[in-house]
Amino acid sequence: MTGTEPNKITSSSIRWALLGLSLTMLMPSLDTSIANSGLPVLVKAFDASFQQAQWIILSYLLAITTLIVSVGRLGDIVGRRRLLLIGLAIFNIASLMCGIAESLPFLIFSRAAQGIGAAIMMSLTVAMVGETVPKERTGSAMGLLGTMSAIGTTLGPSLGGLLMSSFGWRMIFLVNLPLGIVNFALAFMYLPADRRNENLQARPAFDWAGTLVLGLTLAAYSLSMTLGHGSLGFLNTALLMAAAVGTALFVLVESKASSPLIDLSMFRDMELSGSLAMSLLVTTVLMATLVVGPFYLSRGLGLDTAFVGVALSVGPLVAALSGVPAGRIVDRFGSRRMILSGLMGIASGTLLLSLLPTGFGLVGYLLPIAIVTSSYALFQAANNTAIMNGVSQERRGVTSALVSLSRNLGLITGASMMGAVFSAASAGTEITTADPALISYGMRVTFGVAAAFMIVALGIAVMGRIRSRNTIFQEA
Repeated sequence: MTGTEPNKITSSSIRWALLGLSLTMLMPSLDTSIANSGLPVLVKAFDASFQQAQWIILSYLLAITTLIVSVGRLGDIVGRRRLLLIGLAIFNIASLMCGIAESLPFLIFSRAAQGIGAAIMMSLTVAMVGETVPKERTGSAMGLLGTMSAIGTTLGPSLGGLLMSSFGWRMIFLVNLPLGIVNFALAFMYLPADRRNENLQARPAFDWAGTLVLGLTLAAYSLSMTLGHGSLGFLNTALLMAAAVGTALFVLVESKASSPLIDLSMFRDMELSGSLAMSLLVTTVLMATLVVGPFYLSRGLGLDTAFVGVALSVGPLVAALSGVPAGRIVDRFGSRRMILSGLMGIASGTLLLSLLPTGFGLVGYLLPIAIVTSSYALFQAANNTAIMNGVSQERRGVTSALVSLSRNLGLITGASMMGAVFSAASAGTEITTADPALISYGMRVTFGVAAAFMIVALGIAVMGRIRSRNTIFQEA
């Protein structure tokens, strides 16, 4: 079988297709966290500085961020299943290249190639849900994909440590090969075939100019947020200015393109624009837990390394366990209502994080974290369902890519912005040696800011719901 026809999808093929899509979501997230855990070993293996070794991570993330929208649009043009299979092949070949690398430059190049494959996988997986499962089960499928992403993030550090201690650092990349082969086989056999376009001349052209401008713009912004930890030095400021100019240039290029990479009229849909803005705000806040948490647990509460690791695994574990139930809840009660519920949960959790830990110690930290991460699983399933159920067939790829881009930009922005807030609130001292009282104060301020962001996100959600009700009333 070379792909199930859309009108001949059976329950059995849906299950196998969802397994393939789950692996497609798992592998890119696993490769981010597993490589992070291997940085200290890779520094020694290649006799490199930490700053040099960081490009093993940055090259992967930059490739994903700069290309994710472009490959999503390309999937809309040439066929999403076809491009997804190409992305899986690129990811697997690049994983092999990483595993056999003999020099740091070659490993960095291979990681960038792996990021290209990951960008295709991440941009098209959510889009393929709409072609694979019935509409009434979209929420459950989105919840499953969220669970797999969380499992990849959670499993990476521990799996990476086990593989490196037993087989060496190369195995953290070579482990992708058996998973990738199974993933490719499932996608090839069970994903629904692309809709055929007999008139090739009617196929829209790919917007190469828009792709180049957007890629450079996103690269400039991402580097401004990551180099120097997002400080406002000369280089970071210049990169931010370049990103601003690039954004204006991209709008100009797209407004004149006959077949634009992103149809700017999409953003007139206030529900889509609001959903993307909420996704960016939520992931910015979520990143604060990953940036601030380790320092608070080690310096603020005085936990040793082992206990810090256990405490940090609680959030991803809760997210992994919450994903599927959250998706079922969305299917039952509707996406708009659950978006509000998820946002209120995250807002409550961040507010508690700014208040409870000082008086209640570790329990006061873990309880709000569980609230935040379980609420995030609900929000993500509901928001992705609302977006993908409301988009036309010909725009699913680029819309799915925009969802992934908003998440990535939120994580990049959160790492920089929330880290800067935490550092400034801790009196600008060296965090690794700061007084526990200052660390605790920095924690309160950072999550106070996070709670404010969530109030903004709630405002967007409420306005969207009011606008939707007014539209229904006018049509009636």
